[in-house]
Amino acid sequence: MSEHKGLAKESLGAFESAVMGVAGTAPAFSVAVTTAAIVASVGVLSVGSVLYCGLIMFGIMLAFIHLSKITPHAGAAYAWVGHVFGEKWGFFTGWGLLVASIFFMVSATIPAATSTLVLIAPDLVESTTWVAFTAAIWLTLVTIVVTKGIKHASYTQLILTGIETVVIFALIIGAFVQYGGRPTHTPSFIWFSPFSFTPQLFATGALTAIFFYWGWDVTMNLSEETRGGEPHPASKGAFWAMVNLILFFIIMMIVVLIVLTDEEIAKANTNVLYAIAGKLFPEPWSYLAVLSTILSTIGTIETQILQFSRSMFAMARDEMLHPRYAKVHPEWQTPWIATLVIWFLGVLLLFSSSFMASVKQILESSILAIGFQICFYMSLAGFACAWHYRDKLKRGAYNAVSYVLWPLLAALFMVFIALYSIPTFDTVTNAMGIGGILVGFLPLFMGRLRRTKGAKG
Repeated sequence: MSEHKGLAKESLGAFESAVMGVAGTAPAFSVAVTTAAIVASVGVLSVGSVLYCGLIMFGIMLAFIHLSKITPHAGAAYAWVGHVFGEKWGFFTGWGLLVASIFFMVSATIPAATSTLVLIAPDLVESTTWVAFTAAIWLTLVTIVVTKGIKHASYTQLILTGIETVVIFALIIGAFVQYGGRPTHTPSFIWFSPFSFTPQLFATGALTAIFFYWGWDVTMNLSEETRGGEPHPASKGAFWAMVNLILFFIIMMIVVLIVLTDEEIAKANTNVLYAIAGKLFPEPWSYLAVLSTILSTIGTIETQILQFSRSMFAMARDEMLHPRYAKVHPEWQTPWIATLVIWFLGVLLLFSSSFMASVKQILESSILAIGFQICFYMSLAGFACAWHYRDKLKRGAYNAVSYVLWPLLAALFMVFIALYSIPTFDTVTNAMGIGGILVGFLPLFMGRLRRTKGAKG
């Protein structure tokens, strides 16, 4: 049924890569899910948090682009950090992404579920059991699409992102037309000023804001399935995805603040876009915002499954994980066993989360834990880039900033954000965030044992 074959080469171009990068962060989903949490944490400074985290993430994006020149690799950061710092650090870079992706299956599928229930059964939106069951259905459907091949996933993503973009632009235009002259929160330079932040406020807002941007790096995990070129289309896709995302998230955060009160944002929880649409457009048009959230969420679930499966495939191919996960379907050319792993773990976590007190509690814990894991594995990529290209410091200002200084500063900021936030986590969040990474010592040890036995045999 399966063999150790390569992935489907030459399948994606720069445009599809950029769309995958944008869809990976899921603009509508990110705004819908994360806005209530970040506004509750830092209020109107959420705009500045999104801006400065965008600049931090841009530095990490530069690191990924430059490291990809070593070799296009399905494992992306795992492979490059391993190349620079050794296989242990490479393993934990990949492991950090794998764990974050698994938790993401909860925080991503739940908004799709709640939005779906808003449309078909509003009375069940606060039921953790029904939300988890509906989320499991969405996860299963998306897994089927991803398993069938990268082209299927790409075509699906183009359609979903196109519809989502039209709806979002309608919301942005409607918001500025109706509330530009009478904003709920009056725009101010304070929203953007770096002097408005204390270290604690910055760290608190940043850990949540980083979650906005996560997912663009799926373009780099698909580099083995992307057509060649110079610069590589996966790198061009990552660059343009990041530029568009920074602008989009700043504009959307402003839209949220000028349309909704703090109470309305908190009450909306994971349906912030619907709350905005409800104030801008009459029914049934306001339900298009719910549709946008659903499509965006489906898109980001798809790209995250792609990122997880390609990372696990690459680590198994290098025998850092069991070789069974490197098996590729002979017809679909996808790492189907690795794909089924994240489906199974996602469903298991969804079932477990159904016993938590509220949907909001589930989301808050998973988002913060994921933010910590993002800081962990992406900071390693930033350090690896700065160290690998340290000679560029002598080759002009552009090379020094692009290859070394910006990636290094971005990595340092991520370490600061993660360390500063640990004491603020509750026990559940720390267990998910830190414990999830520490569990990696077990498969690392088992992999070494397996390779040692293989060498002796």
